[in-house]
Amino acid sequence: MKQYVFGVDVGGTTVKMGFFDVKGNLLEKWEIPTRTEDKGSHILPDVGESILKKMKEKQITKEEVAGVGLGAPGPIDSEGVVHRAVNLGWDTFSIKNTLADILHMPVMAGNDANVAALGEMWKGSGQGSNDLIMVTLGTGIGGGIISGGRVLTGAGGAGGEIGHIHVDDTETESCGCGNKGCLEQYSSATGIARLAKSRLAKSDKESVLRHGPVSAKSVFDAVKQKDALAIEVAEEFGRYLGDGLAVIAGVINPDTIVIGGGVSKAGEILIDYIKPYYEKNVFHGSKDVKFVLATLGNDAGIYGAARLVLDGGANKAD
Repeated sequence: MKQYVFGVDVGGTTVKMGFFDVKGNLLEKWEIPTRTEDKGSHILPDVGESILKKMKEKQITKEEVAGVGLGAPGPIDSEGVVHRAVNLGWDTFSIKNTLADILHMPVMAGNDANVAALGEMWKGSGQGSNDLIMVTLGTGIGGGIISGGRVLTGAGGAGGEIGHIHVDDTETESCGCGNKGCLEQYSSATGIARLAKSRLAKSDKESVLRHGPVSAKSVFDAVKQKDALAIEVAEEFGRYLGDGLAVIAGVINPDTIVIGGGVSKAGEILIDYIKPYYEKNVFHGSKDVKFVLATLGNDAGIYGAARLVLDGGANKAD
């Protein structure tokens, strides 16, 4: 009788791990360091060792475990093969087969942002939706798309790379991906700070942003204080992200858009700046979308990874 499932979220510095029952109740969570040296060759053995240790501690057998789901950065295709994850040191190989050989249990793997979207749909703010876009606003922009209850993976695992859709032809600086004019350059935490610094340099308008470190948090704190220059930055941020989401919605036709990542801690005020631009430009068939803030926070990845296993590889949500 399968009673338990493990969810793993591999980050650049820590691996978050969750122990669940098959109904999705989180029984325990913990972290281990991500050892990226030696081309990341220690990461999966460390994950396997930690899971086996937890099973021994809980006195559960492999027969009681439905499997292990894992989310990681980089393109990961529907077969569980990662196609280079630079910040982990990984080249192209099968996460699914490698970890399964260590554990001798079923393993599923997916891109971390896609997996987080699955988690929010299952147990977070996207519950009840089968057609969902999740955008995570952090240092960069991550994205996950659920269509018809399935994670949109794409041919090479690069589906849902929302941060790298092209939104500005006039950009002269390169994005981290090598292209110019990516959404990430304007609507990530780094992008918001960049917009603010640019506006501060070009304007002599007084602003609280001139009297301390400039960050996405300080910008939205200033917006809440009705700071005129910060409001201009927020409008610019909202225009880029609202327009970008309108383009994606024209293809996906979601009923829900989930905003997550560190920037989402600013609260509902973010949606106030995104939604008007979205509604102005989106095709009328997608105008009635529901905007919500992510609620699982850093746990979205472990929930979604566990769900991957329970879906039996179909990535389908009931």
